[in-house]
Amino acid sequence: MLSEKEKQEISTELAHAPTKMSASIEALHIVQRHQGWVSDESLRDVATILNTTVHELDAVATFYSLIFRQPVGKHMILICDSVSCWVMGYNPLLDVIKAKLNIGFGDTTPDKQFTLLPVACLGACDRAPAMMIDDDLYGPVIPKMMEEILEKYK
Repeated sequence: MLSEKEKQEISTELAHAPTKMSASIEALHIVQRHQGWVSDESLRDVATILNTTVHELDAVATFYSLIFRQPVGKHMILICDSVSCWVMGYNPLLDVIKAKLNIGFGDTTPDKQFTLLPVACLGACDRAPAMMIDDDLYGPVIPKMMEEILEKYK
């Protein structure tokens, strides 16, 4: 069930949207910002507000890789797997992250602190290999930097 604050934020967004459906991504982001992910129940509530079907809204949610339809960790680690990052050292960096956190892509650490996801491009080719944790961009990142970087988020 959506909170009153979530409903109010979605309503505010709708006031600026040309159609209800054009506010769908932002409405899903609002829910995710408050709840950490978009549950089936939340999706139904947003679909009702937007006067659309759950199926249509779920198609939007699952198309975008940064709308999470299952619980994720407190911190999202996005590692760029573009050609530029791959050439500049993506594999050794990924190996260190996986070993340090003992997770693979799509997994969340047992303490629910980190979820690891690949991303096609972070737009930081000049800083390859690049990664983001939450809204913080890092690059170029070398494996020996990971201990210090991860420590900031514990």
